[in-house]
Amino acid sequence: MNRVVAYLIRFAVILVGYGVASLAASAFLNVMFLASLGLITDETQPAAQASLWFSIPFVALFVAYFAFMPAAIAILVSEILGRRDWLFYALAGAVVSAVFLGFVHQTADANFEVTNTSVMLAVIGCGMVGGIFYWLSAGRSAGSWRQIGRPISPGPSGS
Repeated sequence: MNRVVAYLIRFAVILVGYGVASLAASAFLNVMFLASLGLITDETQPAAQASLWFSIPFVALFVAYFAFMPAAIAILVSEILGRRDWLFYALAGAVVSAVFLGFVHQTADANFEVTNTSVMLAVIGCGMVGGIFYWLSAGRSAGSWRQIGRPISPGPSGS
């Protein structure tokens, strides 16, 4: 019973981490978009700030939806391997966003194509930011579910 509760807690931590990562990637994407359009100035800051309160959670829903399958694979790999370093998660986020860009390229019609290099790099940067925030919220304890139920080995006696 103890293991089941620990697994459920770990699953909840993973879900919260994925939500945090989606929000962080969305925030980065929104800020990059506003900055690229020159909308973050002293005159427009109140309006831009108010729009971010709505658009960050809204865009995070799309980020979470489109990145779910590749992110689930990356999370599963990190949990099985017990990877706990930030660089792994940053690179995994970049791979997840590159897979998303590849999917968009394969299924895009003539009206919606991502061919601008700066847009592609911004999306990959969003994936890296999301990966780092996943590491901050859930990745630092990856693989901890494997330690449950193992006997604690005594340290060296030193005498």
